Amino acid sequence: MFIYTVRPGNSVYYISQLFGVDRQAIIDGNQIENPNVLVVGQAIAVPADSVSHTVVQGETLHMLAMRYQVSAAAILRANPQITDPSLIRTGEVITIPSQIENLGEKAVNGYAFPSINESTLEKTLPNLTYCTVFSYQVKADGSLTQIDDERVVNAARQKNTAPMMSVTNIRPSGGFSSEIAHSVLTDETAWNNLLDSAINIMKTKKYYGLNIDFEYILQSDREAYNSFLKTASGRLHDAGFILSTSIAPKTAASQRGLLYEAHDYPVHGRYADFVVIMTYEWGYTYGPAMAVAPINLVEQVIRYAVSVIPNQKIFMGIPNYGYDWTLPFVKGTAAKPLTNPGAVSLAARVGARIYFDAAAQSPYFNYYDVSGRRHEVWFEDARSINAKLRLADRYGLAGVSYWTVNSYFAQNWLVLNSTFTVKKVLNR
Repeated sequence: MFIYTVRPGNSVYYISQLFGVDRQAIIDGNQIENPNVLVVGQAIAVPADSVSHTVVQGETLHMLAMRYQVSAAAILRANPQITDPSLIRTGEVITIPSQIENLGEKAVNGYAFPSINESTLEKTLPNLTYCTVFSYQVKADGSLTQIDDERVVNAARQKNTAPMMSVTNIRPSGGFSSEIAHSVLTDETAWNNLLDSAINIMKTKKYYGLNIDFEYILQSDREAYNSFLKTASGRLHDAGFILSTSIAPKTAASQRGLLYEAHDYPVHGRYADFVVIMTYEWGYTYGPAMAVAPINLVEQVIRYAVSVIPNQKIFMGIPNYGYDWTLPFVKGTAAKPLTNPGAVSLAARVGARIYFDAAAQSPYFNYYDVSGRRHEVWFEDARSINAKLRLADRYGLAGVSYWTVNSYFAQNWLVLNSTFTVKKVLNR
């Protein structure tokens, strides 16, 4: 597969001819809203394994590398018959190699709300190892709210994807509750109520395992949470289920803050079958404009995580969304969430040019609205996804986890399936 960055004057037709790929495959694979309008700087995922290029008079290796956006070194590796890089002959057929090579098998988790669109669910499930349905909400006594999850669970199993039940300490009115977590974690009766209910639901609805996503836990409840995880691990394994946990993106054991302090990485690594590190939300709804998951900051988290958790238990979080901020940033104001294809469509409508930040390995653009206010948009594209997947491979992680898969992002799945073979753990 190739990732091509749109240049001035490019069209879908030009790209399809350049790589020898059907025009509609490019439109569908990149969810291009208006095929007549491409955005300069837009990343296009091109589903081609390689290109056979016949050299015309005057062409050089450098020119081919520029045209196909592949390094000259990669072209030389794919063409050992070229003995003199400064001399390629007219009429010679040269193989332009794919930019993305398969790096082997990885597991993939995707969080899905029960409301996920049927078509999106159908197209997404083959790309997942686990589908975690979000979420059952625990009450102070350990009892669980009920959700309409059977459609997603049954669909997952039909696609050989393991459904995971999710339990959170989210209050009925929304938002994670330190108080609910405290009530549950400091009362063994509540522990057992939660685990009894979860195990019963998993048996009845044919879940594969349980994901515990407790956030904003009081620092004073850290050891109680650790003890709960030990008990949960034993009970779930005895019942034939696996346990995963969601943990905040820490860079050190001593990291301060309500989001971080009670998440004890070594303990989660000991008792959970895998952990999902929520490596996103640096750029967030009520914060200043920046990349949602800048690769340089994500790597700092992963570097710490693998020092205290077995790397084959770690799933690196990947955001499936972006934000549109109004500038200048004013504390208390909210950015508007966008889907990744929606961000590109917005850039096309407002006539923006998309740029790619080298440090964050993330795309962004600016525009002015009808009121003359400047905006900044950060999102994910094939280039940023490629960078994240390669980071997961470099650290030997078990896999990656998407928050969330409710919005279909075709470009992502093209890159993922070119980079990894998706592991399947479920036999129907």
